[in-house]
Amino acid sequence: MRNVELRALVPGQSPGTVFDAVRRWERYPELAPHVNSTTVHSTLPATVGSSSWELHFRSGLLRWTEEDVFDVEGTVIRFEQTEGDFDTFSGSWTMTAQGDDVRVAFDADFDFGIPSLEGILDPIAERVIKETVAWAVTGLFPGAEIYGAAAPAPAAAAEPTVPLRS
Repeated sequence: MRNVELRALVPGQSPGTVFDAVRRWERYPELAPHVNSTTVHSTLPATVGSSSWELHFRSGLLRWTEEDVFDVEGTVIRFEQTEGDFDTFSGSWTMTAQGDDVRVAFDADFDFGIPSLEGILDPIAERVIKETVAWAVTGLFPGAEIYGAAAPAPAAAAEPTVPLRS
């Protein structure tokens, strides 16, 4: 099982504002170049939603459908794959106030269920997931700072600059 963590600081926003923006999965294809498509099947005001994702991965697409659980009061989104290319994939987005800013914590665990290929597939999937989250957060909030290892480097106009802090 591989763990993916990414932290961001969004200046001058409230946790509720960041929560409302982050949960808009339909915007991710325009925010993150790895995202080929997203389909939102159901979302708020229901506390449990569903979405389908396609990410560019190696020379093909990585696909899954997830159940999304929205804790509006706690500003937490939990997700778990219900079907797709992972053997298991689950995690959370947590938005917490930090002074006048918001700390965003993205945590996910995944497993393709193919032990003989995990040394090849897992690092690529981890990078794609981290870059997707970083691009989405900085696309939604251009002043956001990303903390953690490997995040996307600026390349094309469609790919925003992501400042890193250790």
